[in-house]
Amino acid sequence: MYLRARNCTFGASTSACADRDEIVAEQVIALIDCNSFYCSCERVFRPDLIRTPIVVLSNNDGCVVSRTPEAKGLGIKMGEPWFQIRRRFEAAGGVAFSSNYALYGDISERVMTVIEGLVPQLEVYSIDKNKLHTVDAQS
Repeated sequence: MYLRARNCTFGASTSACADRDEIVAEQVIALIDCNSFYCSCERVFRPDLIRTPIVVLSNNDGCVVSRTPEAKGLGIKMGEPWFQIRRRFEAAGGVAFSSNYALYGDISERVMTVIEGLVPQLEVYSIDKNKLHTVDAQS
């Protein structure tokens, strides 16, 4: 990447600055967000549910905390109470799972371990989101 820069000393007027082109190094930062993470974890053990609407429910099966694009297509909203949508969702062929946070934590740790082996720096934001930094590189 080329940057048009000005070579100035502190306190100099801008007219006294010399223009120059220089190559600058930049750091690339990427955000990784695993889509429908809890549902994706459930599908690891139930590959027969690919393309099936899936929701994962909160503690005590109170409300929707994760949903697949197929469930979203049925109008299922995040945080929606399970008792209000259960009949409609199941009638449409949807499958609901009680949350299994131990499973999601284990799979998340495995994902992070793989990513850590590929980049010099990883910042974990949550169970399914992280930010990775590349080394400074010239573009």
